[in-house]
Amino acid sequence: MSKDQEKAPIALNFDAETPISEKTQAYFDLCQEKLGLVPNVLQAYSFNEKKLRAFTEMYNDLMLGVSNLSKLEREMIAVVVSSVNKCFYCLTAHGAAVRQLSGDPKLGEMMVMNYRVAPLEPKQMAMLDFTDKLTRSPDAIVEDDRQALRDAGWSDRDIWDIANVAGFFNMTNRVASATDMHPNDAYHATFR
Repeated sequence: MSKDQEKAPIALNFDAETPISEKTQAYFDLCQEKLGLVPNVLQAYSFNEKKLRAFTEMYNDLMLGVSNLSKLEREMIAVVVSSVNKCFYCLTAHGAAVRQLSGDPKLGEMMVMNYRVAPLEPKQMAMLDFTDKLTRSPDAIVEDDRQALRDAGWSDRDIWDIANVAGFFNMTNRVASATDMHPNDAYHATFR
């Protein structure tokens, strides 16, 4: 592990000397090359390569896979979920992604603080209202909520994608909060 690949600060104490495989090291090296860092969440999962692979495969499918949702819209969902859950890690990391993808630092900050004040298209606002409700009160989601998304221009497949991205970040928020996971320092200053 290089000097720049510091271990994720988490409150749970795993064996810090657990070796990682060549495949995982190659993946971390690729992250370092493309992102300039190895996200602390990946470092945290590296104690168990099977869990790390499951996490990265799901993340890559949901956030980078084929979808009618843009990468920016998926990052917006991550930020809204994380805002509701007050997840420091994901608000910081995905707030930076919104700033980067939108090219608008102000939009990134609006999304982190209160997406409702952001100048979004009605279709995006409907998506985020659904995300907010799904995160706060999943048992209260009814057909009218899905129909509101359809009326805004989303298909049933899109609703599936919105729900899956929101569900994934609800899970990751809980893991990050439960383990006191902190974001890489670099996220705080990027794309401002």
